[in-house]
Amino acid sequence: MKTVTPMTESGGGLLARLVAIVGCRHVLTDPAEMSPHLADYRGHYVGRALAVVKPADAEEVAAVVKLCLEAGVPIVPQGGNTGLCGGATPLPDARSLVVSLSRLDRIRALDAANDTICVEAGCTLAAVQEAAATAGRLFPLSLASGGSCEIGGNLSTNAGGMQVLRYGNMRELTLGLEVVLPDGQVWNGLRGLRKDNTGYDLKQLFIGAEGTLGIITAAVLKLFPAPKSKATAWVNVPSPAAAVALLTRFRAACGDRVNAFELIGRALLELASRHMPRYLPPLPTLSDWSVLVELAETADGIALVPLLEQTLDAAIGAGEASDAAVAATQSQAEALRALRENANEAQKREGFSIKHDISVPVSRLPEFIARADTALRAWQPGVRIIAFGHIGDGNLHYNLFPPTGENEATFIARADEANRIVYGLVAGQAGSISAEHGLGQLKREVICRHKDAVELELMRTIKRALDPHGLMNPGKVL
Repeated sequence: MKTVTPMTESGGGLLARLVAIVGCRHVLTDPAEMSPHLADYRGHYVGRALAVVKPADAEEVAAVVKLCLEAGVPIVPQGGNTGLCGGATPLPDARSLVVSLSRLDRIRALDAANDTICVEAGCTLAAVQEAAATAGRLFPLSLASGGSCEIGGNLSTNAGGMQVLRYGNMRELTLGLEVVLPDGQVWNGLRGLRKDNTGYDLKQLFIGAEGTLGIITAAVLKLFPAPKSKATAWVNVPSPAAAVALLTRFRAACGDRVNAFELIGRALLELASRHMPRYLPPLPTLSDWSVLVELAETADGIALVPLLEQTLDAAIGAGEASDAAVAATQSQAEALRALRENANEAQKREGFSIKHDISVPVSRLPEFIARADTALRAWQPGVRIIAFGHIGDGNLHYNLFPPTGENEATFIARADEANRIVYGLVAGQAGSISAEHGLGQLKREVICRHKDAVELELMRTIKRALDPHGLMNPGKVL
């Protein structure tokens, strides 16, 4: 990959030209103002940057990119900065410019008849959901960080969330993109078409690429009919295998009304109860494993609660569940969802952990959990395993905290040992080491052990073709 030598003006001269593009208020150089943009959500990665620039539209983004190309300055695109792998955090070398997309926050168009919405990359997920709701529609991506995460970041990491089981992740939810390419050109692919067989599906190159191939500035997203009714339950299950059997039962009995199906390990509930006591499990007995199940219906006159209760009764009779609490009100349903949605916040309050965001075929999840638990407890007696995730699509968040009383830094320093155990078992189950969080800085070296050599070289070839100077989010993914 060709290297560009930074111009000597990459200090004051560059900043003056940036100010000419975006205005003085939107070029941040004060350390206090820059600080929130230089660390990731967990505080695990902390970098340095020449400045933080906040363009207002795609044209300003393109002008900034052209200037950085001329000056040989690397670019770190950043949205709401809620990622968990350091993908939006600059490296410590202070050579990069952080380009924040937060000012690109317009809803450009909503076509209710076509079930599409065109939004800019800096729109928060919550803002998109609210805009869809005003038209009686649903944008189904569901993340706990919805009020702060931004659509550009959701696209760059191919975010999934709790409703992937029914609606798919961001790849499935996106019809078109607008992207500023590494040479400053703007590709306008904002087509709201569900059928467009006119060559390569270019948008898929940028979804999940974590800003290494270009900067997403807008997207056309799919909308769906808003649910008319929902039914939610918290279910104690005897094992992960029972949870998989319960999922099969619900799919057979309820079809695509199964909106969410989440597996939660006991250790996560204990963390949540300690750090966020307002979120308490609804059942008197704390089971080793629980499931959050939600049904949703878009048609009028369908009684979901009786269907939910009937399916749960059958599951309890078959030994797939031991107890269940069905939400009687909307507030109770929201409280049940909050138990699962606040998982990352509870862990953050506990401290650093060795994080794994893995996926395996749903049928193999029980075996993976059993083998990984055994191997890790042999590796580190007393290790605290926090396991939870979107069991309906095989995505498990499998995180490790040090034994009680052990030095946190000493434990984290052994992360590579734990990773080799976990990722080795994932590979043995034909799985992936990153389901929805991306690679970022955290897994850019690890991926080389788990991707086929031909596949890695194809990725590098695409990177070289689109970003020959290696200026787009360096040190991430590859």
